[in-house]
Amino acid sequence: MNPNIFKEIALIGGGPAALLSLKHIVNTNLSLQSIFIFEKDNRLGVGMPYGEKGSCKEHVANVSSNELPELAGSFQDYLRRFPSKQFSDFVDAEKLNPYLVIPRLLLGDYLEDQFEKLIDIAGEKGIKVYIHKNTPVKDIIPEIGTNKRFKVKVDDDNVYNVDHVILCTGHVWPVKYEGSVNGWYDSPYPPSKFKQATNFPVAVRGTSLTAIDAVKTLARLNGTFTEIDGKMIYELEPSSKNFRLDLFSKGGFLPALRFHSEDDAYSSEWTMTPQEIYEYKNNNEGFVDLNYVFEMNFKLPLQKKDPEFYSSIKNLSIEGFVKKMLSLRERTDSFKLFKAEYEEAEKSIDRKKSITWKEKLAAFSYAMNYPAKHFSAEDMLRLKSTLLPLISIIIASLPQSSYKEMMALHEAGLISLIEVDHESTVEPNLKGGGNYFYKNNEGKAVKKFYQLFVDAIGQQQMNREDFPFKSLICEEMVSPAYLRFRDQEKGLKLYSKKEENVVKSSDNIYYLNVPGLNINDHFQSINSMNQSIEGLYIMAVPFIGGLNPDYSGLDFCDTAAERIIESIANSGSMKINVETSNTIEQNHRNIL
Repeated sequence: MNPNIFKEIALIGGGPAALLSLKHIVNTNLSLQSIFIFEKDNRLGVGMPYGEKGSCKEHVANVSSNELPELAGSFQDYLRRFPSKQFSDFVDAEKLNPYLVIPRLLLGDYLEDQFEKLIDIAGEKGIKVYIHKNTPVKDIIPEIGTNKRFKVKVDDDNVYNVDHVILCTGHVWPVKYEGSVNGWYDSPYPPSKFKQATNFPVAVRGTSLTAIDAVKTLARLNGTFTEIDGKMIYELEPSSKNFRLDLFSKGGFLPALRFHSEDDAYSSEWTMTPQEIYEYKNNNEGFVDLNYVFEMNFKLPLQKKDPEFYSSIKNLSIEGFVKKMLSLRERTDSFKLFKAEYEEAEKSIDRKKSITWKEKLAAFSYAMNYPAKHFSAEDMLRLKSTLLPLISIIIASLPQSSYKEMMALHEAGLISLIEVDHESTVEPNLKGGGNYFYKNNEGKAVKKFYQLFVDAIGQQQMNREDFPFKSLICEEMVSPAYLRFRDQEKGLKLYSKKEENVVKSSDNIYYLNVPGLNINDHFQSINSMNQSIEGLYIMAVPFIGGLNPDYSGLDFCDTAAERIIESIANSGSMKINVETSNTIEQNHRNIL
């Protein structure tokens, strides 16, 4: 029998990752019998970010319609059928500005519509699609040696047999103290949980887009934004005269603004192909070198696009480049820099001219995901300590409307950014809220109490012990992710000092245990014996970030889904994965 005929695929989760998986299924010559979609909530396509679990009317995406992945129909076509009554800029499809960022709830409606269209296309191809909304999956049970390799368990009476499972479970916000400590929130989601004005200062941990979400919601509960002659004004309600927002940040930086981009939203041409990766590894001790990726996927494209800027950084190391780019930020007040970057971004948009180094750094961030699985442990540590802090600021692409609201709060004297050291902590107060412990600019220890604390540092990575499908753990179908040290003396040194998360195998080889689960280039799960598990794919955001440093966004989901469906189309029997990454070769039980 042709192995590509009469296969059954289960999509665990029905958000954007599942939508893009379905897109590539229907666009590929896969002869499927059935697709099962299990979504714990009541809508498909929206996931957490684009529905009520993650957004209110005030929340906007950091993408515009021209940056969306290609789906069954365009965003403009959707508006022609469903003109927005809620968002005035999206009433007339013929006047749509393709560079205008989209409100997240509206984007969710579009994605839901596209999901339905793709389901119809699948039906036209003879594929039966079984949709299970409001249906959380309790377990996934491997059935090795049977015709159907996995049992998807909803409850004791409902178990579904499938050949392939794609985990698309999306964001997870673990609850630590929320609900048991009044005034403590482990995340700003869903934003609808904030219902009352707060006539006192509020602490928000983080300055990422997640933190901006929290700021937008809390500000509206305590006052009103009004735009007058293009300038945003914020006015407090009389009953909230003591309200203010303190943002706490280890870097002390606010996110960079959107600017005009001249290139496509993303491109497969930006990254090394699997063949290029393995050819490079064969000539470089089994590793892909971070310096090489930086040269090929940042410096060379920058040289072609902006020779003048390239000449100013061509001889700089990664560390030197980051130092140069951050030096101005470190010397300038965060809100003054915020304003200057807004003005720069506005000029870029008005002139339709890119800020080239930022554009190419964003492209590099996308491109490095795929060779990153093949970095040495040293290079991954180096990436996280140097480039990623800069990249996280630049790729935020904060919409201009969000900037205006932040500056309105700042000019009203109602928002501050407090830079804290890496030893800073926040702990719940027995009476409610939290106590922030940090050192100020003079190095003096500070303890500050807040009646309301919101943890808004964004999606954090989760590990094997957090994985919700326990049968896959018990059968060792999933395993922790490791990268080998090129310099074993460096590994020994860090291991001896108990620095980082360094482990030693039974044959005295040192590895870095990175967050999340072990996956190969096709997002296929790798077990503790370094075997690729046929039929099991992981693109759940919290479990893949250790080997995919830039794992967010629709573009990433689109590429990941394409690679997964390509792998399914070419799947055969379970085999040893000889070309995955520099992950550990030994069974994880042999790590000392």
